[in-house]
Amino acid sequence: MRSSQKSLARLARFVTPYRARVAAALVALLVAAAAVLALGQGLRHVVDNGFGSGDPRLLDQALAAMIAVAVALSVATWFRFYLMMTTGERVVTDLRRAVFDHIVGLDPAFFEATRTGEVISRLTNDTTLLQQVIGYGLSMFVRNLIMMVGAAVMLFVTSWKLAALVLLGVPATLVPILLLGRRVRRLSRDNQDRVADVSAYVDESVHEIRTVQAYAHEHADRAAFARHAEAAYRSAVSRIRQKAFLISSVMLIAFCAVGVILWIGGHDVLAGRLSAGELSAFVFYAGVVAGGAGTVSEVWGELQRAAGATERLVELLETSPRILAPAVAVAPASRAPAAIEFGEVDFAYPARPGTAALERFSLRIAPGERLALVGPSGAGKSTVFALLLRFYDPQHGAVRIDGVDLRDMDPLALRRLIAVVPQDPVIFAASVLDNVRYGRPGASREEALAACEKALALEFVERLPQGLDTPLGERGVTLSGGQRQRLSIARALLADRPILLLDEATSSLDAASERMVQQALETLEHGRSTVAIAHRLATVQHADRIVVMDRGAIVAQGTHAELMRQGGLYAHLAQLQFLGGEAPPRWERAA
Repeated sequence: MRSSQKSLARLARFVTPYRARVAAALVALLVAAAAVLALGQGLRHVVDNGFGSGDPRLLDQALAAMIAVAVALSVATWFRFYLMMTTGERVVTDLRRAVFDHIVGLDPAFFEATRTGEVISRLTNDTTLLQQVIGYGLSMFVRNLIMMVGAAVMLFVTSWKLAALVLLGVPATLVPILLLGRRVRRLSRDNQDRVADVSAYVDESVHEIRTVQAYAHEHADRAAFARHAEAAYRSAVSRIRQKAFLISSVMLIAFCAVGVILWIGGHDVLAGRLSAGELSAFVFYAGVVAGGAGTVSEVWGELQRAAGATERLVELLETSPRILAPAVAVAPASRAPAAIEFGEVDFAYPARPGTAALERFSLRIAPGERLALVGPSGAGKSTVFALLLRFYDPQHGAVRIDGVDLRDMDPLALRRLIAVVPQDPVIFAASVLDNVRYGRPGASREEALAACEKALALEFVERLPQGLDTPLGERGVTLSGGQRQRLSIARALLADRPILLLDEATSSLDAASERMVQQALETLEHGRSTVAIAHRLATVQHADRIVVMDRGAIVAQGTHAELMRQGGLYAHLAQLQFLGGEAPPRWERAA
């Protein structure tokens, strides 16, 4: 209970900026509640002064008054509904933005331990649930609670004896709310978790649909999805069962109490101790209390469900990134070629703390040097890139650019010094232009076209239906692998940053395109410090220096000719590749 109160308190800060709208909605809610209560008195006058008097004029006046009250009720209800629903939409939009802004600032270690679909579910399903509760459920809860209190007061005004009997029944309606409310909240949290599992599985399967179909894995995936969906269904049934029992228990108790009161009140009317109009008004107010109790218990279940969703969102908001900017950040180096240094670095990934990815790793890259990293899978080549981008911090040692420890720099400023061309090019579901200028959103069309030309991408871009404005679809599915890679290279060219990281940037190209793109990369590398991960040694023969890695350490370094003379791993791999042999499986692409 304490955790849910804490979560709701965190949620309140998103509502505070709109307190004026909430106050206006509360005024409208009070007017609507007062109108409902006034209808009870109108009913009493219709029965006693209208039907009881036998005067049609008094009946007309009483009915006209009730219609005026009904109009006031409808107008107040419109304002309440509009203000609360729009406020709910605004609050949830702000919450979604806050969660997303926080998520994109979390370090990769968080995403190693959390499935993407789980995060998406919290950002969409949980916030949608909160929107329904804030916009509709909460106002219904307050409205019915106020009407219950007001109707209870009017019950005493009408007949204190019958009201005392109602008062005795109120604790009975609270028992199921108190006993079952906490269980409903726990089951609601579990249900949201199961729904998140469904979202995570869909996200993974749909994104990798080509692999699913290539391996004829559809039947197994359907069965796995069915298990997740059925688990979500069973969890929802458990929640609904408890909630249904909660609602029905409250309504049974409430309406049984109304029946008893009607029986006692009917005898009082027959005995002349109560007028028919007073009994009618009393039954109306008792119905308001009973109906309000049922609605309150139903909405209480939704509020408990919202508390579970809030806990899941607050968990995200309270997750602190491990990579933070220092209180006083050192300004990044100049735009000139930068010196890069790894000093006695020890590093293990957070998900595998017992397995060292780099051990006592030391390497210095001179300004403007083109350095290639080669080695078997798991040697630590990609880890060098990850540390240089400061996706992680080493457990021991330091990584420096121009003598400045990366931990003393703002991560955003650091990453603006680096352009990356990955082996698996990342293409977003946007236009060619938006993809190319991803690293420089303010670049002009002319600059983007020039970058495409240098990357040899212009020849296929011009053939696209809308040229630079052509949408590329999710992950660039409308392009070939080579075309995606050339756009990735164009992106790095346009970013124009002093440090360049290449992860086998030409691996997806045919021989003719590879030779031309290599020439473009040589132009790009001029005046920049370049680190390239090489899986095909033919692409790095002309590097200034080749560093051979194995098991997180440097085992050899030098030029291609020097390493061939030394023998060892590099010479063995070169012999296999250049003589047409096939490299052992462990020399495949680094993880």
